[in-house]
This record gives sequence, structure tokens and C-alpha cells, in this order.
Amino acid sequence: MTELQVKAADGRTLAAATWGRPDGRPVFLLHGTPGSRLHQTPRPSLLSRLGLRVITFDRPGYGDSDRRPGRRVADAAEDVRTIADHLGLTRFSVVGRSGGAPHALACAALLADRVIRTAALVSLAPWDARDLDWQAGMGSGNARSYRKEDPGERRLATSLRIKSRDIREDPQRLLEEFRGELPASDRWVLASGTMTSLLRANYREALRRDGGGWIDDALAFRQPWGFDVSDIPGEVLLWHGEDDVFSPVEHTLWLGERIPHSRVVVRPFEGHFGAMRVMPEVLHWASRDSPEAPSSAI
Repeated sequence: MTELQVKAADGRTLAAATWGRPDGRPVFLLHGTPGSRLHQTPRPSLLSRLGLRVITFDRPGYGDSDRRPGRRVADAAEDVRTIADHLGLTRFSVVGRSGGAPHALACAALLADRVIRTAALVSLAPWDARDLDWQAGMGSGNARSYRKEDPGERRLATSLRIKSRDIREDPQRLLEEFRGELPASDRWVLASGTMTSLLRANYREALRRDGGGWIDDALAFRQPWGFDVSDIPGEVLLWHGEDDVFSPVEHTLWLGERIPHSRVVVRPFEGHFGAMRVMPEVLHWASRDSPEAPSSAI
């Protein structure tokens, strides 16, 4: 891993990291909510074997990236462009998991001249999505954060700030909170000591300063994204586990009906964290120049 700090046009610092081969095919990997540049990335040996250079970064307010209050989902495209310019990358692919998936779709829509392919794994749909019961099938934790009865920005921010403080002191708290409502497939993923160690490090770094990034993600998801998914011109892979209780599969099905060149993959007996198991293959697919379809494994 190589760490770097990049200055945005407005003076903000963006903390980023590159993984894998310096001369590999570039793929931006956008983290979940909450998350950081240290989220799950395939082993360096695998990235090298696949010929990949993966770029991660802290969204504003997470880790070492300066906060940008009031940011929209669409604003992620500007930050990705800034980092790509800094690295001298003219063409690249973008993969987003969970809370990173809508931000990956923003890049597909707004950086269409530079994005080769996009993958959005276990994504949410826009808050104002028509003909979608947005909270149906959602576990109690996310349902409380994203309930339609608007709790007000101040109350939501206070709740997430307290939660962030508790998780910062003990990142295991968030994992334990998850377990009560997870399907068996997700509990199996979290039974891995390696995976839980990665997630604890990710959450600790994400919330190291405060809960600003988490608050701003939640608020961004509760307003229009700033682009229309039906305007995405490029190839998009939408992957979802059928048993997901964080972002229900109906969100991806809704997106698949509206993104013109999308392929929807729904895996039975998989939950939210199943996306972490298929990540190496998704990254490999996203980085390819040829138009082959994703393998049946994803």
C-alpha cells in the first residue's frame, strides 16, 4: 500500500491509498458507510497476479479526509476526478460497495468520458425513487437511520455522533450490533477472524476524528443524488445478495430497471457481506477492456 494526500480545488485534503501493481489497470474502490480507505481490499499478491492497481480514498469527513458538510452523492465524482488527475489516470473503472455504490454510480454518470466500467454492489436506490418501498425488508438499524418520518438533521447528526464515539472506543460494538439481525450467510462471513479484524480496523480509521463522514453520508442518501441513474451511458454491473437486510435487494432491482446498460446479478442465500467474497472477481471484471460478461460466479 502507498498512502497519499491530494488537495481538492477548494483546499480540502483527500486521503487516498493505492494497492497492487503501480503499472496495473486502475480501479477505484469506494468504501461503505461508515468506512475508510483501509476497507477490505484483496491481498496484494492477488492484485499483482490480476494486474490491478486499486485506488481507495476516505470520503470527506472520514479518516484523514477533510469534511465537506452538505455534500451530495454526486460530489464524489469530483473527488475521484481530482485523485485520478493527481495520479495521471485518464481512464479507469469504479467499484463501490454498500454506501460506496451510489457514489460509484455518480462517477459512471458524471465521469462518463473517463470511466470504463462500473460495479455497484449491495447498493441503495435514491431516496426519492418512485415505485419503491424504500424501507421494506430493511433491518431495524438502518431503518432507524433512514426512516421516512424525518427526524431532523440535528437529531440524526447527534445520534450518529454518539454512535461514532462508542464505535471509536470499541469497533467491535458495531459488529455485535449487526449480528442480531444478520442472515446466516452474513454471520458466516463475520465468523472469520481475518474479516472481523479488517472491519474493526476500517471502522476505527473511519471514525478516528469524529462521526462527520457518517453523518454526511446519511444526509446525502436522504436527498436527491444530483444525477439521474437513467443517464448513465456505460456498462454497469449491479450485484446483490437476496437476503440483504441493510440495503434490500429491491433497491438493486429498481436500479437495474432504469440504468440502460446494466446487468443485474442477484445471489440467493447471500447477504450484505457476500459482496466482500466476490470482490476480487468484480475488480478483475471491472478492469478488463474487453466486453465479456461477468462470469456466473458473480
